[in-house]
Amino acid sequence: MASKASQEFVPIKEIRDGVVVLKDGSMRLVLMASSLNIALKSEDEQKAIFLQFQNLLNSLDFSVQFFIQSRKLDIRPYLALLEERQKEQKVSLMKTQVAEYIDFVTKFTEDTSIMTKSFFVVIPYSLPALSAEGGIISKFLPIGKKNKGAEAALLEAFGESRTQLEQRVSVVKQGLASAGVRSVELGTEELVELYYKIFNPGELEKPIVPQKN
Repeated sequence: MASKASQEFVPIKEIRDGVVVLKDGSMRLVLMASSLNIALKSEDEQKAIFLQFQNLLNSLDFSVQFFIQSRKLDIRPYLALLEERQKEQKVSLMKTQVAEYIDFVTKFTEDTSIMTKSFFVVIPYSLPALSAEGGIISKFLPIGKKNKGAEAALLEAFGESRTQLEQRVSVVKQGLASAGVRSVELGTEELVELYYKIFNPGELEKPIVPQKN
């Protein structure tokens, strides 16, 4: 778990209803996008894809961030599954073949770095200043404050801002679809996992602890 000192460098305040709320009060929605192999397309198809993507960028009146996550494939869960299947085999020949396959996969992944790539589009929205209790509130405060008026105003602002974000997301998704790229919004659990792995890259190197039945 990150220490208090290290948490100060994380710009995220909270993740709520599939929305990332940063410490400065701005918000982010994240799309996970599919990939395209341009090299397999014909010249006309390539031109059409580039044109559609250019049209998407030209149609936006807000900034977006394209993020590519490249990670070494963690083969351990697959090996653990194979080991379980090996134990279930009743025929000695099958046990031997599964063992040889496990050995092959292990040596192959040790000698060759197998990478996985994930593609994301981050869509931002900055909260407008709110007037509550005679003061100006420009960023979120923790839910549960004693000032119920300010809390209600912030909740209302969150809902309105999320609506604005969803409209931006719709524009981006349509633009990506026109270029042949599928996309889907990440929910709260997916966002937590994504940012946890970004800020804790060493967690992937920890050994897997088998669950007890």
